[in-house]
Amino acid sequence: MAPKRFYVTSPIYYVNDAPHIGHAYTTLACDVLARFKRLDGFEVKFLTGTDEHGQKVEKSAATAGMDPKAFTDKVSQNFRDLAGAMNYSNDDFIRTTEPRHARACQALWQRLEASGDITLGKYAGWYAVRDEAFYAESELATDKEGRKTAPSGAPVEWVEEPSYFFRLSAWQDRLLRFYDEHPDFILPPTRRNEVVSFVKGGLDDLSVSRTSFRWGVPVPGNDAHIMYVWLDALTNYMTAVGYPDTDAREFKTFWPADLHMVGKDILRFHAVYWPAFLMAADLPPPRRVYAHGWWTNEGRKISKSLGNVIDPLQLIAKYGLDQVRYFLLREVPFGNDGDYSHRAMVNRMNGELANDFGNLAQRVLSMIARNCGGRVPEPGPLAADDRALLDQAYGLLDAVRQRMDVQAFHECLETLWVVVRAANAYVDRQAPWKLRKEDPARMGTVLYALTETIRSLALLAQPFMPDSSAHMLDQVAVAPEKRAFAAFGRAHALKPGTLLPAPAPVFPRFAEEEGVGKSA
Repeated sequence: MAPKRFYVTSPIYYVNDAPHIGHAYTTLACDVLARFKRLDGFEVKFLTGTDEHGQKVEKSAATAGMDPKAFTDKVSQNFRDLAGAMNYSNDDFIRTTEPRHARACQALWQRLEASGDITLGKYAGWYAVRDEAFYAESELATDKEGRKTAPSGAPVEWVEEPSYFFRLSAWQDRLLRFYDEHPDFILPPTRRNEVVSFVKGGLDDLSVSRTSFRWGVPVPGNDAHIMYVWLDALTNYMTAVGYPDTDAREFKTFWPADLHMVGKDILRFHAVYWPAFLMAADLPPPRRVYAHGWWTNEGRKISKSLGNVIDPLQLIAKYGLDQVRYFLLREVPFGNDGDYSHRAMVNRMNGELANDFGNLAQRVLSMIARNCGGRVPEPGPLAADDRALLDQAYGLLDAVRQRMDVQAFHECLETLWVVVRAANAYVDRQAPWKLRKEDPARMGTVLYALTETIRSLALLAQPFMPDSSAHMLDQVAVAPEKRAFAAFGRAHALKPGTLLPAPAPVFPRFAEEEGVGKSA
C-alpha cells in the first residue's frame, strides 16, 4: 500500500505590495487542506512563500528608494506575519532570493536546454510589467487614453531584446492529451474548459529570459540574461522539496505536488507553462491545479485606487481569527467569485457560529453541569431518534473527506452544519429540561447523544477553526492524543462518567450596537 502523503502549495506572493484578503484566502484554503490531511493520517508538506524577482520588484524597490534585496526582505516579512496572524500551519516558507532556489532554477534550465526545448533568439512583442507577462496583439485592448492594455487592464510596452525561448508551440498536442488523460488536473471544470480552449487556439514559443534588467536568477552560462520571472517562480514548488537532488527523501516523498492552489488570474502559468516545462525536463507535473475566484468588497471590485482593499489583519482584530477563517470558506462556493460585506460576516458569526453551534454546545454542557454532576452521562437504550442523530454524526468523516478531496470547502462546512441543525432540532424534540423531572435516565441518554455529536463536529471543525475547535474539544474532555481522525467514530466514543470542565462559551456573538463581541 502506497504511503499516505500530501503536498499542497499556495502561490508564492509577489512582494511589490502589501498582503490583502486574496492572499489570506488562497493560503487559508491550503492550510485547511493540510490540517485535514494531517488529522487524517497523511504525511503533509504545506508550502507558501514570496516571489521576489522581476522587473516589477526592481521598479518598486527603486520607487521606495531601496536596494531590491532590502526591499524584498522588508515586504516578505509582511507575508510571514500574515501567516502567523492567520494561524497557518505551513511547513516551509520559501523566498526566491534564497541560494537553494537559484540552484534549482539553474538546474531546471540546464535540463530544458539539454532537451532542446530552450534556444536563443530575439524577442519583439508586448509586455506588461505589472503582470510579468507577454501578450499577443490579439489579446490587447485600448484604454480611454488610447494606450494598449493587457486583458488584466495593465499597460503594455513594446519590448525588443535578445531572449531565450522555450518551445511551447511544440507542446500543444501533448498538453491537450495530458488534459484528456487527467480530467481532474484543473479544477473547477469551468477553469479547465478555459485552459483547454486557450491551448486549442495555438501556442507560441515563450520568451524565458530578459536582458533589460538585472534583478533575477542569471541564466547558467550566459549571465547577461536573467530568467523570466515565471520560470523562476514556478520552480519554487520543487526547490522546497530538495530539487535538483531528485534522490533526496523529500523529493521522492512529495513530488509531484498533489495540489497547487492559485487565483484564477495565474491559472495559465500553472496549467499551461508549468506542466510543459516539467514534461520537457522529463519531470512529472503536479496532480492538480485549482483556480479559485476573486473577492469584491460590498459589491465593488477591490482596488487601491478605490481605497477598498481589505486588510485581513483588520478583519481579525474586528471579528476574531476563527470567525474570519470560517467566513472566507463558508460564504461562497469555493472556485466562484465572492463578495465580502460586514453584514454577511455578522450573519455568519451570529447565526451559524454563535446561535447554531455555540449555543448547542453551551446549553447541552450547561445541562450536564447542572443535572449530571458535570460528568458525561450514562446512556440507556437508544431510541430511533438517538440512533438517527448519532448515525449522522458518525457519517460525517466520510462525507467531509469526499468534499475535501475536490476542494469543496463550502460543502464541507455545510455538511457539518446539517448535523448542527439536526442536533438543535433533536434538542427541541427531546426537551431534556422536561425529562429531568419526568425521566432522568432518558435525559442522560439524550445528553450523551448530544455530547457525542458535539465531539464529532468539533473534531471535523479543527482544520477550519483550530483554536475554537480545541476549546470545544477541551469542553468535552477529549485528550489531545484523541483529536486525530483515527479517534473518530463509535469505537472512540466518550466514556460515561468522564468529568467535564465547567462549560464556557466558545463563539462570541457580535453585538452591532456596541461594536464589540458578546459571548453566546
